[in-house]
Amino acid sequence: MTRLTALLASTALIALPAFAETAGIEKSELTLGFIKLTDMAPLAIAKEKGFFEDEGLSVTLVAQSNWKVLLDGVVSGELDGAHMLAGQPIAASIGYGTKAALVTPFSMDLNGNAITVSNAVWEAMKPELAMEGDKPAHPISASALKPVIEAYAAEGKPFNLGMVFPVSTHNYELRYWLAAGGINPGVYSADDVSGQIGGDVLISVTPPPQMPATLEAGTIDGYSVGEPWNQAAVAKGIGVPVITDNDIWKNNPEKVFGLTAEFVQTNPQTTLALTKALIRAAIWLDENDNANRAEAVTILSSPDYVGADAAILANSMTGSFEYEKGDVRPAPDFNVFFRYNATFPYYSDAVWYLTQMRRWGQIGEAKPDAWFDEIAKSVYKPDVYKAAAEALIAEGKATADQFDFDADGYRAPSADFIDGVSYDGAKPNAYIDSLTIGLKGAQTVSGGEIIN
Repeated sequence: MTRLTALLASTALIALPAFAETAGIEKSELTLGFIKLTDMAPLAIAKEKGFFEDEGLSVTLVAQSNWKVLLDGVVSGELDGAHMLAGQPIAASIGYGTKAALVTPFSMDLNGNAITVSNAVWEAMKPELAMEGDKPAHPISASALKPVIEAYAAEGKPFNLGMVFPVSTHNYELRYWLAAGGINPGVYSADDVSGQIGGDVLISVTPPPQMPATLEAGTIDGYSVGEPWNQAAVAKGIGVPVITDNDIWKNNPEKVFGLTAEFVQTNPQTTLALTKALIRAAIWLDENDNANRAEAVTILSSPDYVGADAAILANSMTGSFEYEKGDVRPAPDFNVFFRYNATFPYYSDAVWYLTQMRRWGQIGEAKPDAWFDEIAKSVYKPDVYKAAAEALIAEGKATADQFDFDADGYRAPSADFIDGVSYDGAKPNAYIDSLTIGLKGAQTVSGGEIIN
């Protein structure tokens, strides 16, 4: 196990007295944004359990209507930081959509998403499914959806799918699942940001809380979203989750805590305090085999936070997940907040998002491997995280054996994907070229066509 190194000096952070709030805080009153999703939990827990207060911070949490509004709030300074899609600070750093210098010292969770289809689509998929007894075998490949999409096309109908934001994990997971099943999700170009060029389906944006109602109205035929909006579809009887993201990419990084680079530079001690409080919240959420999850569900069900029915939140937060009505299966890692080094901001996680942006044309031209590494290191700040962890250990609020970090900030290569393809963050171009559908090598998109 790797020992944490003393990084306070290298990050311009001063030593902290034991069992005391973080010294030298530059800004103690903060407003942080979030979207009404289960994985905002570290923010809610840090506030409700007094972890922010312990660090000398007075934090107001404010729900945002959608990811664009949230992003704009952080960039403008209206929000001091926020629960963000992992792709948002990365995309901002390369100027895709909003151009801004955003960073993250803390990854908020692993897993937590699923793909849900309407009841009608589910019934049409069933004949294609392998069965284990009287229940479908999981994970379900998107190949079972292919005949349904072809039937829609034969009738001249588009097959519409929703996701929450163009640079969201949900978009990339949905596209990964579709492509692994032989379905082309379409690509982006500089002059067509719909992401639908050459696609067998039409993927568009729907805000998370609106997913079930949009599905019920028939506007979309399925969607990729975080909880509780998949379990809400089951509870309402309007849809069936067909796969969780843990089966698309095991223990995938999902959300991050995002701030502007300017805020971190101006407020290093405040950033340290925030990171410490969030690490403590994540530990609390996972400790003793998720023993605190029932209390967390009660907290999250408040209208101030997620505002969903506690029973629906508990479906995924307490170790199980319901697919077709009554098909409840164990899912102990559906939401992971601390174990498996969930909170450490790995450079390789950032690189994976960049590979998907390149794969689907959001990055329009080929980039050398060194470029991916450079962008990842400009956004993800493991030194700040390590300094916060070191401080918590010194204060007796955490123990050294709870942390295990790779010295270079890259996870080991893994093939824990639904298609079995191995991902090595140190070799992004080789990874991109190994994927079956999407841009490769020097390919670009122009005039609605892929140019070799």
